[in-house]
Amino acid sequence: MQARKARVTRGLMAGSTIPTCDNSGATLIRIVSIKNMKTAKKRSPSCGVGDLVLAAVKKGKPEMRKQVVFAVIVRQKREYRRPDGMRICFEDNAAVVLKDDKGNPKGTIFKGPIAKEAAGRWPGVAKIASIII
Repeated sequence: MQARKARVTRGLMAGSTIPTCDNSGATLIRIVSIKNMKTAKKRSPSCGVGDLVLAAVKKGKPEMRKQVVFAVIVRQKREYRRPDGMRICFEDNAAVVLKDDKGNPKGTIFKGPIAKEAAGRWPGVAKIASIII
């Protein structure tokens, strides 16, 4: 995991259910916690593009269901600003399931574009991505 290149507005909260965009076997995951997130007391933790999350698989193949997995957020609907002034938002929220917290993806194909911030931070995800925006 590398440093973030932009200050991404956090658009997803703990407890959010989001789809995955890979062929790992999970279809829908629910964010349980956000790793390396520090907040004020009683504030609900939130995450954005490029963040590592711990998630529970809600829908997918029977062997994947009810498992707790690591995932990286690769797209979010909430608009965020890049250092050059450009504002980016996607049509949907999406995540990629990882094998471990080191950043190796479980799937081999990603559907749809991947944010440049997520690809820059996670080299394993960038290798497999076909479209990086």
